[in-house]
Amino acid sequence: MSPRPYRLGQRQAATEQTRARIIAAARELLIASDGFSGFSIDAVARQADVARMTVYHQFGSKIGLLEALCDSLAIYGGMEQLASAFRRPEPLDALNEYIRIFGCFWQSDRLVTRRLRGLAALDPDFEQVIRARDERRRQGLRVIVQRLVEQHGRPESSAFDEAVNVLYTLISFECFDILAGPTRSLEEVVPVMQRLACAALNLNGSVAKNNLIE
Repeated sequence: MSPRPYRLGQRQAATEQTRARIIAAARELLIASDGFSGFSIDAVARQADVARMTVYHQFGSKIGLLEALCDSLAIYGGMEQLASAFRRPEPLDALNEYIRIFGCFWQSDRLVTRRLRGLAALDPDFEQVIRARDERRRQGLRVIVQRLVEQHGRPESSAFDEAVNVLYTLISFECFDILAGPTRSLEEVVPVMQRLACAALNLNGSVAKNNLIE
């Protein structure tokens, strides 16, 4: 039997380990009080103890590295559960589940997320990556709000875009971070976000109460 498949497997495993080490180094820089403001490919390479070109070989660019880091955070934060929200037959249940999943995601690595979003205000590469992911959140809300309009007649179809924008703001990391503060738990914050969402949509109180996730 040829040793070639074995060597290829070893090489692939080594590549994956290097990739994981670089992503971990990027995260470490973001949580370091003296490292996140100087985040760069060179800084990540030094932190990971690899050559600068190794980072480029693995990710192609700074944006590619940031995308990989955000993908890693999404996996850790349980974002694969989003599909379950859209499978809910009742759209308000879908909205509540959508809010719960994002609450768990925001809570899972708050400091890194805070640093990523802070740097998005200063660095065009960070902004591009974060803006694209925020747009996915908005598009998911558009799907759910459309179902609410079709099944419940709320919000008014004329207020569709405004409703999406308000929900987009309520379910943002910034809103979650402020509501959570330094001490409030996920279990305390998510129901507040759900109630605010129902109020913003002007949903019937009994419908909202019956569908809220306590």
